[in-house]
Amino acid sequence: MVRKIIHIDEEKCNGCGACADACHEGAIALVDGKARLLRDDYCDGMGDCLPECPTGALTFEEREAAAYDEKAVAEHRLHREKPAPRPPHPGGCPGTRLRELRPAEETPPVEAGQTPSQLRNWPVQIKLAPTAAPYFDGAKLLIAADCTAYAYAALHREFMRGRVTLIGCPKLDGVDYAEKLTEIIRHNDVKSVTVVRMEVPCCGGLENAAIRAMKDSGKFIPWQVITVSVDGKLLDN
Repeated sequence: MVRKIIHIDEEKCNGCGACADACHEGAIALVDGKARLLRDDYCDGMGDCLPECPTGALTFEEREAAAYDEKAVAEHRLHREKPAPRPPHPGGCPGTRLRELRPAEETPPVEAGQTPSQLRNWPVQIKLAPTAAPYFDGAKLLIAADCTAYAYAALHREFMRGRVTLIGCPKLDGVDYAEKLTEIIRHNDVKSVTVVRMEVPCCGGLENAAIRAMKDSGKFIPWQVITVSVDGKLLDN
C-alpha cells in the first residue's frame, strides 16, 4: 500500500538519537551512528519524531510501505522494554554525548579555595538525557530547577553529591517533562528522587512532572521536595 512514512536523510543525520527517543513505537534506532527506520510496519506515520530532530534530517514521504502493525509494535516494545544504552558516537552532537563523570571524592584534590564539582553525569538537561543511560541504574536521582544552582551556593555539596542530576525549566523549555521522567524511572532501578525547585510558581511545573512520573512509573520509591527562596534560603515545605 502507498502511505505516509518517515524518511531519514543520512547526510543530515548527526547521530544524536533524539528521534529514536521520541519514537514511541521503536521504529527508529541508531545503526552505525546514524538513525535508521527499522521496519516500515513499526512506523505509524504520526511524526512524533520530526520536531525532535535538530538537523532537519526527518521528513514525511509517500511511498509503497507495509501497513502499520500495532501487534508487531507491541511485541517489539516488549522486547526492547529496557534498551541497551547507546555508546558515545564520535560523529554525534558533542553536547549530547553520554558521559559518566568521576565524582570529586574519586579525583585528585583540587587546589585550595576551589569548590569541587559533584556532577556525575552528562548531559544534565532533562530534554537531552537518554532514558537508558547506565548511570540511572541504582541512582539516587536529583531533579533540579536550573536556577537553583545560582540561588543556592551549596547545591553541589548538599544535593548533587552522590546523586545523578537532571535539570530543567518548564517555563523556558515549554514542555511537560513527566513522560520522559516516567520512562527514566520505569526502566531503571532508581533508588530515590529529590526535587529541588525555586519558590517561584513556574517551578511547580517541575515538581508536578516529577510527582506524576513517579506515579505513572508504577514504582514506590522514597522522594522529597526541597524549595529554595530567591535569596538563597531553604524553605520549609
